[in-house]
Amino acid sequence: MQKTSRIMIVDRSEVARSIISHILQKEMHDAYIVTCGSAEEALEYLHREKFDLITTSLLLPGLDGLDLCHEIRKSEKQHLTPVIVVSSDADTRLLREGFSAGVTDYFNKSLGYKKLVEFIKDVSQRHSGLVGRILYVEDSPSTAQTTQTLMEKHGLYITHTTSAEEALALLKKAKATPDNVGDNTSGFDIVFTDFFLEGQMTGGDLLYAIRTQLHYSRQEMPVLVITIEDNKECQAEIFHAGANDFITKPVIEEVLIARVKSLLLVKHQYNVLKRFSRDMYHLATTDSLTGVRNKRYLLDEGPGLIQQQTHVCMMMIDIDHFEVINEVQGHMIGDHILHVVGKFLNEFFPPEAMVVRFAGKKFTVLLPNCTLELGRGLAEELREKIIRLNPEGLEVTVSIGLTSSEGVAETTLATLISDADSALHSAQEQGHNRTCLCMTHKNITSA
Repeated sequence: MQKTSRIMIVDRSEVARSIISHILQKEMHDAYIVTCGSAEEALEYLHREKFDLITTSLLLPGLDGLDLCHEIRKSEKQHLTPVIVVSSDADTRLLREGFSAGVTDYFNKSLGYKKLVEFIKDVSQRHSGLVGRILYVEDSPSTAQTTQTLMEKHGLYITHTTSAEEALALLKKAKATPDNVGDNTSGFDIVFTDFFLEGQMTGGDLLYAIRTQLHYSRQEMPVLVITIEDNKECQAEIFHAGANDFITKPVIEEVLIARVKSLLLVKHQYNVLKRFSRDMYHLATTDSLTGVRNKRYLLDEGPGLIQQQTHVCMMMIDIDHFEVINEVQGHMIGDHILHVVGKFLNEFFPPEAMVVRFAGKKFTVLLPNCTLELGRGLAEELREKIIRLNPEGLEVTVSIGLTSSEGVAETTLATLISDADSALHSAQEQGHNRTCLCMTHKNITSA
C-alpha cells in the first residue's frame, strides 16, 4: 500500500492556501494536507505532527519563510523534512541565505499554482521514493538482469551497458547536450558500475575518465561501485579512483536501494545549488530598473561572444535630452521612461543579442552574426519605433552609434565600445535622433 504523503502549506493568503490545497488534493488523492496562515501556526502543528514536505511563502506575518525554515532545522522531528520556499521573485536574500537556512528548493510563484503543485509532487517523489536515471555498467548477463529488475521495481530508470567504453560514450553524448540544470532527460543522475569489467577499460578506468576527462565532480555525477572484493585495499582503490560509495556482491536489495537513494539526493542537491548559482549570477548581472543586462555582464560575457562570431555589430543607444525630462517631469517619470525603453529593447532584439544598460540613459547592444548593413537597418527601424512609443505621453527619441567587426583584423570589446561611442557622439553633434556609423579607422558616416 502506498504511503500517505503528509504535506504542509504555509501562506498568508487564505485564497492561495485554498487553491493550492484543492489542486494538490486532486493531483495527490492520498495526500494529508494541512494549511497554515503564519509561521507561528505552522510551528504549533510541527510540534505535534510530522510532515513529509513543507512549502512556505517567503513573506509571512511575523516570522518569514526563512525564519520558519531555521526553526524546522532545529527540530529533532522535522530537521530532515524537505522545505520549499515560494516567492514571486528569487530575491537576493533568498538566494544568498536560502541554503544556510536549510531550504531544500525554491519556487517562483509567478509560474502559477498548477506549476507549484507539479513542483511539490516532484520534490515529494524525490524524497519519499526513488526517482532517477541510472547508467548501469555490468558485463555479467545474469547479474545485470537481476539487479536491473530490482532497481526498476523501485521506480528507477535504467540504461544498461556491458562495457566501460560504451558507458563513456553515452556520458560524453549526454554532456554535449545542453541541459536545464538537471532537467536534461538524455542525461544520467548516477553511474552504477562493476569495478572489474572485461575489456580494455575496467570500471576503475571508467571512474578515472569520468573525473579527469569529463571533469565531473562527485556531486555532479555520483558513482556507485559494485565489487566482489571486500577488503580495505580494494576499498581504498575504489575511492581513490573517484567513487562516492560502493557495495559488494551478492547484492542485498535494502543496501543497494539505500545507497542509490543517498546518491540521488546528492545529485538533486547539486542541481538545486547549480540553479541557485545561475539565478544569483542573473540577478547580479541584470539591471533592476530596465530589465536589461548590466555593464558587468557585458564585460564578463562580451569578449567570449565576440571571439565566437565572424561578424558582430555594436550599437550605442542614448536617450536624447533625458536630462531635460528629469528636470521638467521629475525623476519618477524619467525612471519610468528608462524602464519602458529597456523593456522595448529586450523585446525588439533577438534572444541571442546582448542588450545592456551601459550607464545612466545609455544602452549598448552587441549583435552576433550581424553585418554592418544589417545592423544599419536594425538601428533605423529601432529609432523609428522608439519615436512611436510615447511613454507618459512624451516624445522620446534616441541617437545611435553603430560599429562592426567587418574589415578589422582583430576585434576587441574595448575597440567596439570606443568606435560605437564615437559614432554616437557624431549623431548627437549632428542634431540627435539619428544613426551614425563608425567604419574602419574611425571613418564615421550618417546612416
